[in-house]
Amino acid sequence: PLTLILTGIPGVAGGSPWAAVPLCCLYVLMLLGNGSLLWALRAEHALHIPMFQLLSMLALADLGLALCTLPTVLAVFCAPAAPLPFRACLAQMYFIHTFSAIESGVLVAMALDRFVAVCHPLRYGSVLSGSLVAGAGLLIVLRGSCLVLPVALLMARMPFCGARVLSHSFCLHQDMLRLACGDVRPSSWYGLGAVLLTKGLDSLAILLSYGLILRAILGTVPPGARAKAFGTCICHLCAVLLFYVPLISLSLIHRFGQHLSPLTPTLLADAYLLVPPVLNPLVYSWKTKQIRRRILLLLCRRG
Repeated sequence: PLTLILTGIPGVAGGSPWAAVPLCCLYVLMLLGNGSLLWALRAEHALHIPMFQLLSMLALADLGLALCTLPTVLAVFCAPAAPLPFRACLAQMYFIHTFSAIESGVLVAMALDRFVAVCHPLRYGSVLSGSLVAGAGLLIVLRGSCLVLPVALLMARMPFCGARVLSHSFCLHQDMLRLACGDVRPSSWYGLGAVLLTKGLDSLAILLSYGLILRAILGTVPPGARAKAFGTCICHLCAVLLFYVPLISLSLIHRFGQHLSPLTPTLLADAYLLVPPVLNPLVYSWKTKQIRRRILLLLCRRG
């Protein structure tokens, strides 16, 4: 059966369990942070509003994105060579890109939530109802699942020959496409189109939302209250930067950075998949008093 070889960090020998210790710590922080965040959002009734319902979706997407890479990332550092069956690699690729598209869609919904909260605060409860948030969440999941599915189907029909060594400790579409033989243009062009229809349009929607928010704050909010109005958007802006900066950098390097050191795409891919799930709960817990109080209460009970 066709297998692909996963690789770890360049310069770090495979089968070195000590090298997996920092990654294990990051995964533990991710699980504890997002699990505590979801528990706090569920337990605190004051947080049952659209903004924090969308934050729950973001935490679930972060958990899915990190958990689908956990087995292979740890396997690479615990075995000299980590072969992965092609179908398992294909499934991992599908889930990574699906959860990534879902997280991008949730960030757009959160940007629209901030736009309504800042620009139309009196209509916030009537515009963003619970049924609207649930419908938006379902639409985001369906969009990500359906757009990524043809990528996996096209990749399943690709022949592979020659070297079968991937550049990362998990499977990404661009990395697998690099190893395929034959005509890869349909898969490559569709993958590019899927990225533009998800991350491309999503980033434009977020920029438009914040452009309108900035205009509303500078035009209608009194100077003394502008800092507070900007403060309501800080957490979401941090989440957007943590997600899009490594993603855009990794996409550009895969397409145009063949002359760079192999360490660069490896570190960017790890940052893209691990940094947002680890830092998002910390940012929101730090800025939201109710979440911070609930998490402290949980820690005191366990202590």
